[in-house]
Amino acid sequence: MAYTVLQNTKINTGDFIFSHPETVTYPVPPLVSAKFYTPENGVLTLKIRATLYINSEDPKNPTVEEPTQDGNTLTVFFDYDFSEETPESCDVWYVELDYTSENVGDITEIISYLKDIDPETSRGTKTNVP
Repeated sequence: MAYTVLQNTKINTGDFIFSHPETVTYPVPPLVSAKFYTPENGVLTLKIRATLYINSEDPKNPTVEEPTQDGNTLTVFFDYDFSEETPESCDVWYVELDYTSENVGDITEIISYLKDIDPETSRGTKTNVP
């Protein structure tokens, strides 16, 4: 198994504020898309793109744990240090990674989590891979 984080970038220039914050549950689960492609090296690769909403008071980039594959499911954790208080505003992070393994083509779903490293809690989403 191998993974490469290609981009981990804050994409907003000002604070992001949800229009209806009363309808948002924190931490906000990651928004994820994925697709297979074959780069020039000829190795089938799963491209994963995630948008993360993280308290704007935390200036550190989220990190990506090594993904784990169990049969047709790939699990990805995006780690950060979340304040226990509901944030006034968020920063929006774009994270892109490539994943390969001997049986990467068997993956049909990704379960991704935005995981608070202290204390350890998470919110997750399930994404189907076309």
